[in-house]
Amino acid sequence: MNIKPIKTEEDYQAALSRLEEIFDAPDGTPESDELDILGLLVDEYEKEHYPIDSPDPIEAIKIRMEELNMRQVDLIPVIGGKSRVSEILNRKRRLTIQMIRRLKERLNLSAELLIRDYELLK
Repeated sequence: MNIKPIKTEEDYQAALSRLEEIFDAPDGTPESDELDILGLLVDEYEKEHYPIDSPDPIEAIKIRMEELNMRQVDLIPVIGGKSRVSEILNRKRRLTIQMIRRLKERLNLSAELLIRDYELLK
């Protein structure tokens, strides 16, 4: 096992290749330990060099609705009438504090995510 920090893109690619080689290593083997350590190193490198932004509030709501097999009509008790739900999901109107509170509870999304600014369509 020859593990070193991942400092360059070349190091990163080499680590990914090695991970592929030892991916199915049985537990308790030196390769399994190497897999665990390389996985952590690759994860840290990716967080620094390939960050993934959180979705904006509307995208987060849509993603969560899909996960929960919800339709727009299911948000009427949370947001308001059918047209209000449509306006929110189509970025024609902003979320209110009351809507954010209800969405936080109903969809189990963080308030921090829901209060983020987002673009309205004109």
